[in-house]
Amino acid sequence: MFDKILVPLDGSPLAETVLPHVVALARIYDAHLHLLRVLDPQGDPNLLGSSDPLEWQIIKAEANNYLKSITERLQEIDLHPEFHVMEGSAAESVLEFSTDRDINLIVLSSHGQSGISGWNVSSVVQKIILRARTSIMIVRAYHPSQGEIYDLHYRRILAPLDGSHRAEAVLPIVDKLACGQEAELIVYHVVRKPEMPRRIHLSQEDIELAEKVTERNRIEAARYLEQVKSRVDAKTETRLVVDEKVIAPLHEQIEQEQVDLVVLSAHGYSGGTKWPYGSTAISFIAFGTTPLLIYQDLGKDEMEGTLVEAIARDAGSR
Repeated sequence: MFDKILVPLDGSPLAETVLPHVVALARIYDAHLHLLRVLDPQGDPNLLGSSDPLEWQIIKAEANNYLKSITERLQEIDLHPEFHVMEGSAAESVLEFSTDRDINLIVLSSHGQSGISGWNVSSVVQKIILRARTSIMIVRAYHPSQGEIYDLHYRRILAPLDGSHRAEAVLPIVDKLACGQEAELIVYHVVRKPEMPRRIHLSQEDIELAEKVTERNRIEAARYLEQVKSRVDAKTETRLVVDEKVIAPLHEQIEQEQVDLVVLSAHGYSGGTKWPYGSTAISFIAFGTTPLLIYQDLGKDEMEGTLVEAIARDAGSR
């Protein structure tokens, strides 16, 4: 589960849209919160030109006071976070802190000080996501929660499953969350129609064979979903879709169901160890509009680093 949650804040109202979600998660998982403010002169236009030592000390004091005020708000609802101020690159500092403190969930606002852009996540958030070796949550800053920070209630939580053990790693997490929030859990599965040769005319026999395979897979998938349903305590509904594609119907289902939160594993059947996320997780990072919690099913030592990471590391050690 999540017992150490990191919450990076940059002082902007957009970044603070994570707070209602953080409160909900901390209460459900009995997690300890770490609030982090990174002072990055290169990435924060408000800090550019702040080279005077006295002025810099004032900026640091203001950052501490800001986090202290957030901490006091959380203490009023019986949460007791630690707060920290770091100096340097925002993304690198968040990743360094996460590693050093053995954080197992980072909660990020999609946008912060730089404002809402045409990108689904800001550049800093993208950097953190792609290099984090832990679970992450993305809160869409362009859909802020209404009400007080302690009022958030998820009504519908959706968990996509592909039948693999890796995808099912989210079940204990999402079950506990749905029970704690008294939310409806929607377990979703797509039966993909078999791919047929595209450059030949399909015979009736070909068509019937594809339909037979699809129907067999549909029957097995229905049994699978019922078996999954019996393993969780939350109020659960199942959704079984037959389609030629997997990701597009999933996005459509989430919109139709008015889902409040999507929880999924970083990898499913096809995931290896070369990349931190599979195609479904990547599609939600890049194009999803709903709050997203991605459980990292790989341990820190299981994930392979990228070529550019190795080159940068070697260059820095010279």
